[in-house]
Amino acid sequence: MRIVGGEFKGRRFNPPAKNWPTRPTMDYAKEGLYNILANRIDFEETRFLDLFGGTGNHCYEMISRGCTDATYVDKFPGCVRFAKEVSEKLEITDKMRIVHLDVFKFVKTIHEKFDYIFAGPPYGLKNIEDIPTLIISEGLLEPNGFIVLEHNPNVSYEMHPQLRETRNYGKTIFSFFSLEEKE
Repeated sequence: MRIVGGEFKGRRFNPPAKNWPTRPTMDYAKEGLYNILANRIDFEETRFLDLFGGTGNHCYEMISRGCTDATYVDKFPGCVRFAKEVSEKLEITDKMRIVHLDVFKFVKTIHEKFDYIFAGPPYGLKNIEDIPTLIISEGLLEPNGFIVLEHNPNVSYEMHPQLRETRNYGKTIFSFFSLEEKE
């Protein structure tokens, strides 16, 4: 895992391989996503939420680019421990809130709004199709905010009313959702 841009560009972190339940976003797909984001958001002004945070990869990337308000959520103790260790090494604990909780419980109990929400659930998650609707219905998005959901080609959101676009990076697909009306 490598940070691809910003202050920490080039820094590498290796999560423990034994029984590791994550699938970090591939560097070339992450580079593509962050090139898109660089043209859409002001990283320094963005409240960011990383659901199914895994290694913490996306929080580090956002903070590396200037984000000062990143929230990481994951239920796996090893992932949470790793994210805490890396945030301490990078000295970003004041910018990264780490929540050890099931994502679905978190989404139903949090009463905050975010500008950008990234969700990278396990590809085999049974209710992966419900995630954008759940986030939107629970009111987690700012009016101009958006969600990016990472998934594989076995899942399609083509008929979802809030889908705005998809970007395909081989077996990694990013689907973008927002509250704004389709043009």
